[in-house]
Amino acid sequence: MRRPRGRARATDLERSELGRQYLRRLADGRLKVNLGAVKSASRYDGKWVVTTNDDTLSAEDLALGYKQLLRVEEAWRSLKSGLGLRPVYHWRPWRIEAHAGLCVLALLLERVVELRVGQTWRTVRHCLQRVKVVTYEREGVEVRQTTEPDEEAANILKTLKLAAPPWYHAITPGKQASAPKERASKT
Repeated sequence: MRRPRGRARATDLERSELGRQYLRRLADGRLKVNLGAVKSASRYDGKWVVTTNDDTLSAEDLALGYKQLLRVEEAWRSLKSGLGLRPVYHWRPWRIEAHAGLCVLALLLERVVELRVGQTWRTVRHCLQRVKVVTYEREGVEVRQTTEPDEEAANILKTLKLAAPPWYHAITPGKQASAPKERASKT
């Protein structure tokens, strides 16, 4: 499906609810932004309204409760998408319960890390993913080694009171390189 261009796009915008509210068409056919309507609407920028039937709650309690509700809803979305709660290919009830329990524990771990580090899980994960285990061969010896954590990753590990990963994981004798076979030439 192609997006409308030029005049068609302007017409679509003008017909939309926001277009009717903030745009007006001049006599020569051009569109102009209604600055008065924009200024009037800007009074509500950054404000939100919460209603309740419990008149014993203060405004601060309402705001805190609403923000916690948003966090819980975000956590469930994360459970269903980011952690892969669905689809579940288990048939036995105890396996389904174990899978869901592990997902909830993973979410709890994410939240604890966010609170302790003071950054989002996405940012923390991005920083820690730069630490890798690499395998290389040198002088007939295969070495599995961790890359050095950068300053940001090291600070995260320190804040979480976790030790840096071990420098070396395995050192094993590699395969002896055999001499390349010469091709038989047709003469």
